[in-house]
Amino acid sequence: MKNNKTILAAAIASAISTTAVPSIAQDSNAEIEEVTVLGSRQAGRSAGDMPVPVDTLSSDALSNSGQTEVGRMLQALAPSFNFPSSSISDGTDALRPATLRGLGPDQTLVLVNGKRRHQASLIHINTSVGRGTAGVDMNAIPAASIKRIEVLRDGAAAQYGSDAIAGVINIVLKDDNEAGHIGISNGEYSEGDGNTTNIDFSKGFTLGDDGYLNISGNFRDREHTNRAGLHGSCQFSGCVDTDGNGILEAGDPREITAPRQTFRIGDAESEQTALTLNAGVEVGSGELYGFATYSSRDNESAAFFRHNANNGGNAPLSDGDATIPAGFLPKINSEIEDISVNIGYRMDFDSGATLDVSYTTGENTIDYTTSNSLNSSFANHLLNSTSMSDAEIRGSVPRTARAYGLELGLDTFNVDFTQSYGDLALAAGAAIRKDTYKVIPGEEYAYRDYDTQNGMSLYSTDRSGGIQGFPGIGPQSAVDEERDVNSLYLDGEYQVTDDLMVSAAMRYDDYDGFGNTVNYKLAGSFAASDSVRLRAAASTGFRAPSMQQLYFNNVSTQFVTDSNGNLVAAERGTFRNDSPVAKAIGIPALKEEESLNLSFGIVADLSDQLNVTIDFYQVQIDDRIVISRGLGTGLSPELDAALASAGASQAQFFLNGADTETKGVDIVASYEGIELGGGNLDITMAANYTKTDVTSLFTPANSGLSTLSTDQVFSSQDISIIEEWQPKDRISVSGLYTRDNWTVNLAFNRFGEYTIEDGGRQTYGAEILTDLRVAYHFDNGFGINFGGNNIFDVTPDENQIGNSRTGAIEDGPGGNLIVDSKGVFTYSRRSAPFGFNGAYYYLGVTYDF
Repeated sequence: MKNNKTILAAAIASAISTTAVPSIAQDSNAEIEEVTVLGSRQAGRSAGDMPVPVDTLSSDALSNSGQTEVGRMLQALAPSFNFPSSSISDGTDALRPATLRGLGPDQTLVLVNGKRRHQASLIHINTSVGRGTAGVDMNAIPAASIKRIEVLRDGAAAQYGSDAIAGVINIVLKDDNEAGHIGISNGEYSEGDGNTTNIDFSKGFTLGDDGYLNISGNFRDREHTNRAGLHGSCQFSGCVDTDGNGILEAGDPREITAPRQTFRIGDAESEQTALTLNAGVEVGSGELYGFATYSSRDNESAAFFRHNANNGGNAPLSDGDATIPAGFLPKINSEIEDISVNIGYRMDFDSGATLDVSYTTGENTIDYTTSNSLNSSFANHLLNSTSMSDAEIRGSVPRTARAYGLELGLDTFNVDFTQSYGDLALAAGAAIRKDTYKVIPGEEYAYRDYDTQNGMSLYSTDRSGGIQGFPGIGPQSAVDEERDVNSLYLDGEYQVTDDLMVSAAMRYDDYDGFGNTVNYKLAGSFAASDSVRLRAAASTGFRAPSMQQLYFNNVSTQFVTDSNGNLVAAERGTFRNDSPVAKAIGIPALKEEESLNLSFGIVADLSDQLNVTIDFYQVQIDDRIVISRGLGTGLSPELDAALASAGASQAQFFLNGADTETKGVDIVASYEGIELGGGNLDITMAANYTKTDVTSLFTPANSGLSTLSTDQVFSSQDISIIEEWQPKDRISVSGLYTRDNWTVNLAFNRFGEYTIEDGGRQTYGAEILTDLRVAYHFDNGFGINFGGNNIFDVTPDENQIGNSRTGAIEDGPGGNLIVDSKGVFTYSRRSAPFGFNGAYYYLGVTYDF
């Protein structure tokens, strides 16, 4: 790390003097439990005593949010957590990126019951938040199985290893051995779409004398939403502007009756089934425990509509018509399966020591099928090489193909030991880990270019290869790789006096590929008075290159914005670092990101009812892994030749290419136990401010890119994604009112300004969303609830940049207007922090037994 080898005590002093601004929250429904697991390996620590901020969100808090997805629940409760929506972003439509403190999805470590969770096999390579990163599928674990979620808002790589730069999210599963719960809800958006049916259940059973088995599950069926504008450009050839007024006249009679609602822009259609088992039972002098999670989710999203006049998208036949004359909307069908299994044995010794030995395995797979589409080169090949009629060709062109599959696995063997010596608590452990990653080729029809051979067109007219909308991956891009990781750690806490506690951690990790790294953390908590506690921490951290960043490679059609602000299709290849293309220009192997985290906070118990915490932080990341812009021909002869051999017009690579600095502040205030109208009111205010700056950009030395300027390798849009595409501030104020059997939860969530660069630049204004949930619980265990999220139907500012299919058309000179559209992207498809669907209303029933 460039300048991070500092004395940690001095670093803490630096953190105290650092000026920053706001970050995270706790919902009024969040409860701080007396025993905190995350951030300390010493049992019995309360969140207020911790030297770093930890928020604990209960299962009641999650359900009272009114959301049905875990990612959306976290976003509603924790302002530093972001779960943005994008559209027409391939796999990102179905598996959204989740971020903490404005950093990347892969810079937050996710645990389940304290055990490392595997990532999703998807890497976000299109233009969205988290571009070039891979995170955990937060929605794979059903909310019905969750006892609480702990959010550690501080760097913790020295304690937990790679990825914990922004913080750690620990999902704690239910361990009740008796209670049961069933919940059914149905709702839809005020526009009349997105109807969602959600069914939750959980039940506890006793194992042995006092063991437990908790079974939980979820079924969620969500219809798609669509907020697309009208298709304003000509769908058939021959349009002209004879009046010179900017309005085109239809040149083909089919233009007059052509559909104008051609795109589908919104949430993907989704159906998920999930099941979780969590168990523990006394065996011998210890506890045998384990858990298993499984989810299967089928999604359908859409790509760009292909119309008749788009010659690059349809192969013209002999009569001048396209293969599909009326055009078509390609669909991307993804089947996501996620499974994990853990088994362990924990022993408590008379000396106060504990030993925990466990094994965890997990796997995430995604299978993509492109439907309602075609391979234009196949139709062109039939036209030029057979005597088939146009009708026979149309009947022979397959409309569906399996594109490819992704598979990521993680196996971890852990040994953890703790021992207390009076006021000193020590923990030590080791881990052996194996990462695996596969890219499984699709059907030939999905990726083959039938009218091209050896890079040369076979016919006078050449059409694009691969099935349109979401082309497949061929055998030459297949991946089957693995990586071994060995780790050791030492962690200690010492209660120096009644008022002062200090903790320190050190961790050694050895990775196949880039070698080893050692990281440190020093933190402390000091009671300045009976009501005020100060806390501070300094740590080094790292994030190893993900398997996806190391090995994913593919050539796909991406719609990019040219210098004139127009969306154009480009065959862009994402090439792994050891590919012939990368080697041809000297791209080096990826190495780990390195970080320095500094934080300082105040915990003030102003009364028995009022508590306030303020935490400042700074995160400095060196050698951040970013993905380059599409590098085209003309930069070097070597790259030109490599692109030609790969069948791509552009190439993008993963590079250690940026240093960033993130500063922010979290403020949480809770006022509990207010007597009002014969009931009880709890109020929570939480705020987050985060600002990330790219402080340095660089290209690999002694490579084919080192002679280029950084803006030739990284676009201003790439920088904007890191710095500006997420709200810099979030504020939430929520109140939970209970009286007799009634519960009312009212929350106001303010999403601050954010800026998107997409051809032009547009700043989207701050918006306040209002959520309301009312519930009544009958004495016989039944309950009813109703409410709405974003009840006042707030949407982001309408989009002014990066639009598509704009225009006005009339049926003849001076005739009737057929369509006049600003474009199909009414709202930005690139990033929408709270989506753009509008108000959602629901009704539900529950039964507790």
